[in-house]
Amino acid sequence: MAENDFPGRWRPNPELAVPLFEQLRRRILDLVDEGALAVGAKLPSVRALAGELDVAPHTVARAYRELEEAGVLATAGRAGTTVAPRARRDEDLAAAAAVFAGVAASQGASFEEAVALLRAAFRRAM
Repeated sequence: MAENDFPGRWRPNPELAVPLFEQLRRRILDLVDEGALAVGAKLPSVRALAGELDVAPHTVARAYRELEEAGVLATAGRAGTTVAPRARRDEDLAAAAAVFAGVAASQGASFEEAVALLRAAFRRAM
């Protein structure tokens, strides 16, 4: 997907129970995970994307902010928002996984139990 193709034909669905910012956050995350939005790809400004998607600017701002906090996006003021290098995100996820694995092991949980707990927590977070 070329930078100027984002968001393409995709639009958030206001009829879903999932908030619009969350639909956008998931869409961007999916595109990054698929490689359709490559590291360094520049995303539209908050106002431009809000106008294109016909949503309030705070909807886009919240999605961008949450993805930035997760290490998926990087914002550099007027330079714009880009897809962050995966190394930082992977390092953050590996550190969190190490903490979880340590706690699970210290509590005597099996690998399968730990995975089931992580799966349930991940689903709740989505």
